[in-house]
Amino acid sequence: MTTAKINLLDYDRNGLREAFAALGEKPYRAEQVMKWIYHRHVTDFASMTDLGKALREKLENAAEIVPPKTLFETQASDATYKWLLGMDGSNAIEAVFIPETSRGTLCVSSQVGCGLNCQFCSTGTQGFNRNLSSGEIIGQVFVAAKHLGNVPHHQRKLTNVVMMGMGEPLLNFDNVVKAMSVMRDDLGFGLANKRVTLSTAGLVPMIDRLGEVADVSLAVSLHAPNDELRTELVPLNKKYPIDELLAACARYAARRPRTSITFEYTMLDGVNDKPEHARQLIKLMRRLPAKVNLIPFNPFHGTRFKRSSEEAIRGFQKILLDADVLTMVRRTRGEDIDAACGQLKGQVMDRTRRQAEFRRRIEEGIADAA
Repeated sequence: MTTAKINLLDYDRNGLREAFAALGEKPYRAEQVMKWIYHRHVTDFASMTDLGKALREKLENAAEIVPPKTLFETQASDATYKWLLGMDGSNAIEAVFIPETSRGTLCVSSQVGCGLNCQFCSTGTQGFNRNLSSGEIIGQVFVAAKHLGNVPHHQRKLTNVVMMGMGEPLLNFDNVVKAMSVMRDDLGFGLANKRVTLSTAGLVPMIDRLGEVADVSLAVSLHAPNDELRTELVPLNKKYPIDELLAACARYAARRPRTSITFEYTMLDGVNDKPEHARQLIKLMRRLPAKVNLIPFNPFHGTRFKRSSEEAIRGFQKILLDADVLTMVRRTRGEDIDAACGQLKGQVMDRTRRQAEFRRRIEEGIADAA
């Protein structure tokens, strides 16, 4: 019986050093291989010319470097780029690269589907299949970096990574933390701590745990300024209400001087975009170092929500700014290829029946309209 090869993308620097030691090799060899993988995008051991022939042969027999398979890729009219990446025989996830003048941001997925069922998110309608391995997470960055010709410390085209794709990152804690370690390692993608952002719907105990082990930027999907409305939009709020969530965010910020937490707020027409909602939000934001990111809702097939008007969004922003709450409006990117925030779907073999339930509701709505 042959032993399965290990995928080196599944390891951070410490894990790789241990794996090489187990092969009877000096740990520094692991660092040489990391450079080949993440700085030069090489997946063939035979091409790693500063490794001895014996080591190259040993690696060929025991290990492999296997990024996710690109099933489909497309570019939007605004140059946003989206990949559909195969994770196994039946599941696929999406990753999105957003180029801007001064930076390039990659939106990375952490799960196949999502178990949280936020009402305004297309991913949530797909149900949930499984967590991604750390190699499947960092593999998304590898695919994008290779496509872009990104060279850490020299020709940097990928400057930021946001864990805002499919899934709730804190429900895949260990694999996400390991992948973020490679993103920030000088021998990996060499990103500054503040340029890696984890976005969560608000798992309070895991926010505290994250604060103990990883120095990254934190974003929170808030979307409502009171518990009644937030529980309707983000069912997780029932377990971790706003007061508990903000207290955890304050503890996270306290560990990092001069750090603020980003609160994401999707603007839903007639739901959470009224002046009184803005005034309630101001009171919340005064509790900790915070900034607000207003996100125009990105519609998807079958949703009951509509995007707030430009006038409502700007009016909402002005109320917050007049109260000295730093507030930005996120420009919608990649909408014409369903790559905008909240639109990612992938291909999910759903284990929760949610996908079937969502389709049933759409079909009932079509029948009622006929």
